[in-house]
Formats: sequence, C-alpha cells, structure tokens
Amino acid sequence: MHSVLGDRRSIAILLGPALLVYSLVMLLPMLWSLGYTFFTGSVISGFSYAGTANFEKLFNDPALPSSLWFTVKYAAAITLGQVFVGYALALLYVFFLRKAGSVVRTLVFFPVVLPTVAVGLLFQKFFEFAPQTGPVNSMLETFGFEAVDWFGTPGKAFFVIAVMDIWRSMGFYAILLYTGLLDIPDDVMEAAAIDGASTWRLIRSIIVPLSLPVLVSSLVFSINGTLKAFDSIYALTGGGPGNATTPLTLYMYQTSFAYGDYGYGATIALTLTVLCLLVTAFIFRATRRAPEQG
Repeated sequence: MHSVLGDRRSIAILLGPALLVYSLVMLLPMLWSLGYTFFTGSVISGFSYAGTANFEKLFNDPALPSSLWFTVKYAAAITLGQVFVGYALALLYVFFLRKAGSVVRTLVFFPVVLPTVAVGLLFQKFFEFAPQTGPVNSMLETFGFEAVDWFGTPGKAFFVIAVMDIWRSMGFYAILLYTGLLDIPDDVMEAAAIDGASTWRLIRSIIVPLSLPVLVSSLVFSINGTLKAFDSIYALTGGGPGNATTPLTLYMYQTSFAYGDYGYGATIALTLTVLCLLVTAFIFRATRRAPEQG
C-alpha cells in the first residue's frame, strides 16, 4: 500500500478522474459565475462589461439587508433545531429504544426521502387559512381559538418554515449522530454508571465530549445546507409575505432569472459563498479552541 501511495503515477491514476469530474462540475461553474460578476445582462439580452458596478449595487441595495438577515436567522434557527432534535432522537435510540429502534428510525427518517416541494405543498395545506381552513386551523377552532393566517405575517411564516424544515430533516441528523454515539465504548459508560453518575452527568461529561467530532460535522453540514436553502421556502411561501421570507438564494434566483440580470445574481451568489466559508471557519475555530480552554 505504501508503494502505491508513494508513487506519483499511481496517485494521478487514482485521483485524476475524480479531480477532473470535480473540476468540471464544481470549480469551473464557480469560476464562470465569478466572471459574471463583472458583467450585466443575460443570455437573451446579451452581456456588457460592468466593471465593479455590481459590487457597488450590492452595497447600496435596500433589499439585500433583509434577505441577508433572514438567511442568517433561518440558518441559525434551523441548524440548532436540526442538530438538537437529531441529537435528542439519537440519545433516545441508544438508551431507550434498543429493541424497537430500527422501526422508529425508519419512520423518523421517512420524511428525508420525500420530495422537498411535496413537503412544502403539504405544509401549505396543513396551515392553510383561506379559501379553505387547514387541519391546524381546524384544530384551533375546535379548542375555541381563532384561525390564524400563518402566511400573512413574517413571524408566523418563519415559524411554519422552521417546523417544516426541522421535521423534514431531523431523521437524517438523528441517524448521523446515532452512528457517532455507537462509537463510544460501552465500558466507559458502564464505569461511569457504576461510579454513580446520573443520566444528565453521563450525557454532559462523557457522551457529548466523545461525540463532539460528529456533532461538529453535523453543525457544518447543517449550516451550509440551511444557508443555501431554496426549494422548501420557495414551495411553502414563495418568499412572502412581501420579501419577509426571501433568503439570498431566492433573491439570487429572482434577480438572475425573473429580472434577467445574471451579473448581479452572480454577485449575490458570491456573497452567499463568502458567508458559508466564514461561518464554517468560525465553527471549526470555535470547536478547536474549546478543548484547549477545557
């Protein structure tokens, strides 16, 4: 094995095709999109060189702050919800559902394989206010409460989006974190239990520190996915009411394809890329310092 990995020709043969595909699928489109930031127009109207005009427009765009704020707020809330609920489910699988765990894991994981647009339309019907009353409002009226226009105000629309996306993806993070918990040695937890450690102390002092690598991976995976969320929000609210639930991805889509300005859309995409890199670097830096401070 060492002779193979030490041979440059073998490395090129093994990694070359994968790097070529990655470059064609990922790196080349990224560089192409970066080049668009210096132009304005579309494939229909044609392109013209704009210099740094798109970046100047970015800093003076009145719609960008609200879109950026929603993206950050959504990513933080959904990431915490996905990882927290997923971790709670993983602990449930390990400590309380050993026999029936496979059945419960399958049922909880099922929403992950459903089409995102279908889930969005499903929740749209669940929380419908007019012209027909959805199941949620029907239940509220049954208990004597007034029906709520869930998609009429930004706060309530955000709540529905959060519930939908956490429900849809919690099974994935539960399985991901569950596999991390299985790597914790049983003798370590048995020794702590013999020493009289409570369940909370066991989780806080042993399980969480030993499962920190998979927790960090889940956080990075989730935050990058939520920062780039598009299809679920587009299917559920379409960015409304108004632009209250319009993330950067949807704003980029509207700018590029609805308004025909590929250059400014690429500039918004570049902003989102930088945001993802900064957040990921912050998570890795924070988790790297945590053990040193402990």
